[in-house]
Amino acid sequence: MTANRNLAWEGCVNVRDLGGLGRIKPGAVVRMEAPTRLTAAGWAAAWDYGVRTVLDLRAADEDWPDEAPRPAGITTVRAPLDPEPGTPFAQHWTPIDNMATPLYLPALLAEYPERVIAAVRAIATAAPGCVVVHCAGGKDRTGLIALVLLVLAGAEPGEIVADYLLTFDRMKERYAALGARDQLVAAGERLAEHGTTIEASLSSTIAGLKMPDYLLANGFSEAELAALDARLCTRE
Repeated sequence: MTANRNLAWEGCVNVRDLGGLGRIKPGAVVRMEAPTRLTAAGWAAAWDYGVRTVLDLRAADEDWPDEAPRPAGITTVRAPLDPEPGTPFAQHWTPIDNMATPLYLPALLAEYPERVIAAVRAIATAAPGCVVVHCAGGKDRTGLIALVLLVLAGAEPGEIVADYLLTFDRMKERYAALGARDQLVAAGERLAEHGTTIEASLSSTIAGLKMPDYLLANGFSEAELAALDARLCTRE
């Protein structure tokens, strides 16, 4: 894993470049929590890093206001990833893991591929520049899109799992300030109830995701795949 992936953008704590994992090149895609707390200096740092597109995976009712204005040259694209409350999917998975652990990710990939494709397509077709991908905490929805990109780019399963786990440490103080319990412990307990672990659940998802077959079978075109590869990957 590349040592210098962590980015210091004032106001946010969970910002990191996917570059250096598999064939992903630095400056192509950054994952983070919702950028709503970025200060003016934080947005300036994102702009200076080359960010020109922000991909928001949250639902419409999570669209909290920014504390500082986004630079005018940054485009925000919305691609809600989780099915809405009240759908059979949400009714099934919310009691199981509140859609907040890796346990529900294979079902989302299988039952809502069009949502995954919409998010990946937004990255492939974004204007030149770095793309930021985020949800609320930058863990599960962001983690799923990161997983898809990393599997496509040939990252090792251990790298993908380690990248997912980083968010627990980065967001620990934020959750503590809200009075929430340690999320790593909470997620681990949820998965233990189902006879698995965070690492095993993610590893199973990675092993079952065949790329680029998944994208192409669900409506991604060869041209889009070529554009995505050109955006993400270093040449071998």
